[in-house]
Amino acid sequence: MTQDKILPCDPGCKGIGFEIKSISNLIKRYVDRNFSRPPSDNTTQVQGWIIGYLYERRGGDIFQRDLEEAFRIRRPTVSAMLGKMEQSGYIVRESVPRDARLKKIVLTGKAVELHKHIEEDIARIEADLARGITDEELVIFRRVLDKIRANISEEKPE
Repeated sequence: MTQDKILPCDPGCKGIGFEIKSISNLIKRYVDRNFSRPPSDNTTQVQGWIIGYLYERRGGDIFQRDLEEAFRIRRPTVSAMLGKMEQSGYIVRESVPRDARLKKIVLTGKAVELHKHIEEDIARIEADLARGITDEELVIFRRVLDKIRANISEEKPE
């Protein structure tokens, strides 16, 4: 067993986990305040992720089961969500020639426009988060995050 490190820290500073949770909360609030949604957008966060997933894979055949696996969501939940997205005009389900029972999920123009809007918001928010931070500092920040991620995801010997 290794000795725990004492982190260099000013008196009264908080632990790494506390600081990460705190900045996560601040980022969430900042995003909530600064994410501009089109007036007609009534999508949920998961629906936005699904639109992004489908956008990145457009041109390929994506089926409901692919979404169930990718997002680890149960069939009835995905089915209901796709129904709402279809009703809202974000997707259509089309039969495929090899098997009429299979329905591939295709984004509509409305969803593509929403995705572009979301991407613009994300780029703006990322720029706000990185303002005043040098490229070198961002590289170090990402290395530190990778190390923290590795520290808590690998199995520790007993």
